[in-house]
Amino acid sequence: MNRPAPTTPQSPAPDTLRSDARTIGLIGLAHGSSHFFHLLLPPLFPWLIKDFGYSYAELSVLVSLFFVVSGTGQALAGFAVDRFGARPILFAALGSFAVAGLIASTAQGYAMLLAASFFAGLGNAPFHPVDFTILNKRVSQQRIGHAFSVHGLSGNIGWALAPLFMAGITTATGSWRTACFCGALWALTVLLIMVFNRDALDDRAEAAHASAKPAAQAAPKEHPMAFMKLPSVWLCFSFFFWSTCALSAIQSFASPAMQAMYGLPLSVTALIVTGYMLCGAAGMLIGGFLVGRVQRLEKVISVCMLGSGLLLFVVGTGWLPGMAAVAVASIAGLGTGLAGPSRDMLIKRAAPPGATGRVYGTVYSGLDLGFCLAAPVFGFMLDHQMHHAVFFGSAIALLLSVVSAVIVGDGVSKKNKAVLAPA
Repeated sequence: MNRPAPTTPQSPAPDTLRSDARTIGLIGLAHGSSHFFHLLLPPLFPWLIKDFGYSYAELSVLVSLFFVVSGTGQALAGFAVDRFGARPILFAALGSFAVAGLIASTAQGYAMLLAASFFAGLGNAPFHPVDFTILNKRVSQQRIGHAFSVHGLSGNIGWALAPLFMAGITTATGSWRTACFCGALWALTVLLIMVFNRDALDDRAEAAHASAKPAAQAAPKEHPMAFMKLPSVWLCFSFFFWSTCALSAIQSFASPAMQAMYGLPLSVTALIVTGYMLCGAAGMLIGGFLVGRVQRLEKVISVCMLGSGLLLFVVGTGWLPGMAAVAVASIAGLGTGLAGPSRDMLIKRAAPPGATGRVYGTVYSGLDLGFCLAAPVFGFMLDHQMHHAVFFGSAIALLLSVVSAVIVGDGVSKKNKAVLAPA
C-alpha cells in the first residue's frame, strides 16, 4: 500500500507558525543582543571622560576598533558559517560578548577599554551571516519577509535599550563598571537560552537531506570566491557603508551635537538615540508587510531613505525649537526602519544560490566599515565645534546609499526579466 509523502520534503523545519515563530524569536533575541553590544561603551563616554580624561576623538577609536574587528571577522565568518554551520558560531559569539563586558567592568585604562572593544567586535562579527543563514534555511518562504522585519526590528530595539540600560544602571548605582558587568550577565543569559533551544537553530539538517539526493540533481560547484565578481554584491556593500555612516553619527555623536546646538541638557538629548531606534523598530515592523507586496524594492528604499535624510538636514539647520529637533531627528529613524526589510530582501535576490553566509558576511561588513571610518570623522567634527555638520553629513550619507540601492535594484530587475523572457 502506498503511503502519502511527507508534506514538507524539502524543508528541514516543519512549515508551521509555531516552528517559524520560535526560530524567528530566538534569532531576534540574539540579533538584538549583538546590537546592544555595539553600544556597550559609547553611552558611557561622558563618564569615561570624567574618570580618565579622554577626548571624544580618543574614545572614537574604541568604536573604530570594534568595527574593524567586526568587519574583518564578518567577511571571514561567512565562509565559516557555510562550512561548519551557523549554530556553534552563534554560541561562540555570545560568549565573546560576555568576555567583553567583564573586561570593561574591570578596565583601569585605555588598553583594557581597547581589549573590551576587541572582544565585543569579535562577538559581533558572525551575526549577520549566522542570522540570515538560519532564517533562510529554517523559516518558510511565506514568512521570510516577516522574519527579516523582526530581525531588523530586534536590532533597533537592542540599539534603543543599550543607552537606557548602560546609562540607567550607571546613574542608579554611580558606577559604569556595574553597568558593564550587568551587560556581561545579559550575554550569558542569552547564550543559555540559545543552548536550551538549539534544535530550533539547526541549519545543518538540510545538508543531510541534500546528500541523499541523486548526483544528477546536484548543482555544479563554483569557486568559493566566485560571488565576489558580482557587481550587485559590492553595490550592496556600498549601500551598507553609506547608510551606516549616517547611523554612526546619530548613535554616538548626535546627542552631544544637539546639546551644543540647542542648549538642551544631555539627559534630554540622549533620548535622540532611543527615539531614533524605536521609530526605526516601528518602521521595520511595517516594512515587513511591504516586502511581499512590492516588486521594485529599491523604490521603497529610496523614498524612505531620502525622507530620513531630509529630516536630518532640517535638524542640522538649527531652525527648529529644541524639543522639536529631538522629535524630528527621532522620526527620521522611521524611514530607515521602513527600508530595512526591503534592503535585506534585495540582498537575498541579488545573492547566488549556495553562498548565503559568504554574501551576507561580505555585504554586511560594509556596515562595520561605515562605523569604523565614520566614528573618527564625526568625532573630529565634535572636537572642532562642527556640530551642524554631524546632521548634514548624515543626510548626505543617506543620499549616497540611495544611489547604490537604485543600481542594485535595477540589476536585479534586469536579471529577472532575462530569466522570464522566452528563449
